[in-house]
Amino acid sequence: MHGRILLIGSLDTKGEEYEYVRGLITARGRKVLVMDTGVLGDPPFRPDIASGEVAEEGGSSLVKLREEGDRGKAVEVMIAGVRSLVLKLHAKGIVEGVLGLGGGAGTNIATAGMRELPVGIPKVMISSVASADVSPYVDISDITMMYSVVDIAGLNRLSRRILANGAGAICGMVEQKIPEAADKPLIAASMFGVTTPCVTEVRKVLEQAGFEVVIFHATGTGGRAMDGLIRDGFFMAVADVTTTEWCDEVAGGVLSAGPDRMGAAGRRGIPQVVSCGALDMVNFHAMHTVPEKFRSRTLYRHNPNVTLMRTTPEECRIIGRRIAEQLNKATGPVILALPLKGLSSIDRKGQPFHNPQANQALFEALHQWTEPHIRIIEQDKHINDSEFAGLIASRLLSLLNEPESVIR
Repeated sequence: MHGRILLIGSLDTKGEEYEYVRGLITARGRKVLVMDTGVLGDPPFRPDIASGEVAEEGGSSLVKLREEGDRGKAVEVMIAGVRSLVLKLHAKGIVEGVLGLGGGAGTNIATAGMRELPVGIPKVMISSVASADVSPYVDISDITMMYSVVDIAGLNRLSRRILANGAGAICGMVEQKIPEAADKPLIAASMFGVTTPCVTEVRKVLEQAGFEVVIFHATGTGGRAMDGLIRDGFFMAVADVTTTEWCDEVAGGVLSAGPDRMGAAGRRGIPQVVSCGALDMVNFHAMHTVPEKFRSRTLYRHNPNVTLMRTTPEECRIIGRRIAEQLNKATGPVILALPLKGLSSIDRKGQPFHNPQANQALFEALHQWTEPHIRIIEQDKHINDSEFAGLIASRLLSLLNEPESVIR
């Protein structure tokens, strides 16, 4: 039973729609595996994985969930069951793609299972909530959210077309062949618009040396996506140029990557060259969304939907300590590169975020809190100067060639 498209959903309320989609997929010659997550009633057709099995996998039983009548609890149990079963199916090599249909609860349950699967396995969620903020459902996975336009409540002229499009989408993804290409070793890199010149130059040097550089936008989810793929073993090294997400974590901005940012590379033991890109800024949305307590701070309207706030010396000291504490735990070689002339394109003399005192507080904290096995290299250059980019690239290449020389 290999190579199947997994359908995850509540057959008690969406059985007609799932049967319709199943028929479309099988008509294309694809095999289907149906997982029922319905709790309220019996399905109109027999699924491959019954809701009772999902409930038991989630630590309860269908009978108990029905007796309790707690919808929130039932969703939690089914989420746990789906996640566990999807992992088991993937371990057996059964899942070649996943499709879900649903509203709020159905979307939560199906996408929880999808997020357990590696990047690259096709995942499509047809949902009535897909026109709003989908970040809780997608997170750092490659789930394709498709707005159902009409509620998924029966078949009609509109819903049949939309569901057929979704069935075609998942089949097309599964059937799409990837052209042959010479795979090169992967290096991860972090970038923001204000550090683009640096990262672009680093990428050029590393690619000339025979590596493929994958760049992540340091927007919170970008940093977490990079860390997640590092954790999964995709990368052999990281040029973590733009560590700006720590500003949002410390000061309360909107683009935090969480307290474990950079932890994955340290635990994997891969070579790291880390820098201070955009540690001069905290991110908020449009100007009117900036919290009142920050209105008197140095603010910069990056675009109509992004407002930047300059970090203070005190915040920089905290940020420096947090970064140092993460790097200290690394099991592999780490070099910390400090650009003494500025941290972003708007942190230069004459630019709105130029603040040598705040930067000095950052550098002093990094020196104070990093342990001796972390090599710190200072250069009297701006982060976007080509010489500084060359430093990062050359040092990372040296670690890749002789990593044992700097491992604790």
